[in-house]
Amino acid sequence: MDESILKNNNGKYSIENVLIEDIAHEFSTPSYVYSKKIILDNYIDFKKQFEGLDHLICFAVKSNPNIAILNLLAKNGAGFDIVSGGELQRVIAAEGDPKKVVFSGVGKSQEDIELAIKYNILTFNVESEAELYRIQNSAKKLNKKAAISIRVNPNVDPKTHPYISTGLKDNKFGVDEQNAISMYKIAKNLSAIKIKGIDCHIGSQITELKPFEDSIKKLIELIDHLKSIGIDIDHIDVGGGIGIQYSNELPPTFSEYSNIVKKILKGRNLKIIFEPGRAIIGKAGILLTKVEYVKSNSNKNFLIVNAAMNDLMRPALYEAFHEIINLSPSSSDKKNYDIVGPVCETGDFLGKDRVISAEENNILAVLDVGAYGMSMSSNYNSRPKVAEILVDDSKTYLIRSRELFSDLINGEKLLP
Repeated sequence: MDESILKNNNGKYSIENVLIEDIAHEFSTPSYVYSKKIILDNYIDFKKQFEGLDHLICFAVKSNPNIAILNLLAKNGAGFDIVSGGELQRVIAAEGDPKKVVFSGVGKSQEDIELAIKYNILTFNVESEAELYRIQNSAKKLNKKAAISIRVNPNVDPKTHPYISTGLKDNKFGVDEQNAISMYKIAKNLSAIKIKGIDCHIGSQITELKPFEDSIKKLIELIDHLKSIGIDIDHIDVGGGIGIQYSNELPPTFSEYSNIVKKILKGRNLKIIFEPGRAIIGKAGILLTKVEYVKSNSNKNFLIVNAAMNDLMRPALYEAFHEIINLSPSSSDKKNYDIVGPVCETGDFLGKDRVISAEENNILAVLDVGAYGMSMSSNYNSRPKVAEILVDDSKTYLIRSRELFSDLINGEKLLP
């Protein structure tokens, strides 16, 4: 159990100074609940590791796009890594600074590019030659210059799940080193483009330092080559991807990570940009869910809960592990259960083979869901999206209302 978010006082669980049972009673279940303190502690700890260096932490909006959380980070100086025009509009709604925004993603539409140019974002992380020309044409049309970095695919194995690996030659992201050089040469001669930086992001939930070290070294070699042909780079964006401990992983600490980065970049006059998401928010959130039924057949025991794969996709999508604990008193014997939801898919599970004691109406907590939990949720099976609550010491704030049926059919029309 992650004691940093859930505190257990004689069987009474709390987040910060609020009892979980009070949260479940007031806001019902399923609900996502976040700790403000853990979010800020993680962000400030990460930032502290790079004191004295010119750097910018651009929180990965895709990991958790709630505007209350974005606003909290913006107030503390964060920039943002976005992958869509919608995410840019969330940053604006959250009172974030668009001049601290980097725009990644392989499929930027013309509308999204023009929106970003109008807001004068820090840089586009360009992922193809065709995109480079689209940005040039859009900026020219708007009579502006667009700042760009080119996202280099360093072909480094991040040793993570293949679905969240982004830096191998077979991945759709970025361009290889030779194509990057060619694109920088083209960009140098485009009238509406300003070359600002170089970028890479090799994957997510990385638990070893070597992939980071290898990818940054490759970027440095490329920066030196570009300088030799008259192309100067102002910033290096080393991406995100630092993993967290879901089970028995041993991810690097922020200090260990920063030591590697600082060692490689020592003596270089480069601004450093980071794109952490999970490392900041992952362990700051739990999903509360209620046991609806306890069911057994000849082969399996099931806890059927009211949260499902549409609320938390990671187990079904990646077979990801999240620790699940019972927050309620239970006199039942411990058994091996699959913890499953109501969705009509065999893949609808939150955890498999969990030894736990539980009864109907018990409240369970699924841990470490602050990242890629709510952000990947859907309305599959016509299930309304759940509430989100932020805990600040002894106060709770509803930062997203539970959806109603009217939200589900909003925009749909009957035939005349």
